[in-house]
Amino acid sequence: MAISTQVSSNLSLAEFLKLPETKPASEYIDGRIYQKAMPQGKHSIIQTRLSANINQVGAPQQKALALTELRCTLSGLSLVPDIAVFEWSRIPTDEDGEIANRFESYPDWTIEILSPDQFPNRVINKIIFCINHGTKLGWFIDPNDKSVMVFQPNQLPEVKYNADILPVIDVFIDWKVTAENIFSWLKVK
Repeated sequence: MAISTQVSSNLSLAEFLKLPETKPASEYIDGRIYQKAMPQGKHSIIQTRLSANINQVGAPQQKALALTELRCTLSGLSLVPDIAVFEWSRIPTDEDGEIANRFESYPDWTIEILSPDQFPNRVINKIIFCINHGTKLGWFIDPNDKSVMVFQPNQLPEVKYNADILPVIDVFIDWKVTAENIFSWLKVK
């Protein structure tokens, strides 16, 4: 079953972070542990193609980097966005100058893709939490509705369909992508 389930919780965030990783990943939200839904076909193809497109535009010029299923721990929560995009200057590094294993900050852009039987409001709440803690942009992609709900600081969410151009973070100012582009990836023939 694909439902994101509450596992348990009498643990602190520090204790949660010491637990072994689960498949699919578990998240720590408001003192509770939730296991994410197992991605299915539509979710997986959108996640793969969108992160590849973002990296094709952002990585060569060191503008930004999209990472899938990356644990981001901040302000007492530990979330695993479907896609977390970090502006290049904010990518944490270790003492060797390599990308760090732990990201203890918010992504600049968080992207969530609704899976079947997942609780939409729980997913939307994660995006809102990130926006309230410094994230510049959030997308909630619904493959069934073929819509993208856009979240930005100090604005009401907007729902985009078809040829609507989707907002992106400033480092991608010249990149244009529409809801239609994203959902065209669902076609395999």
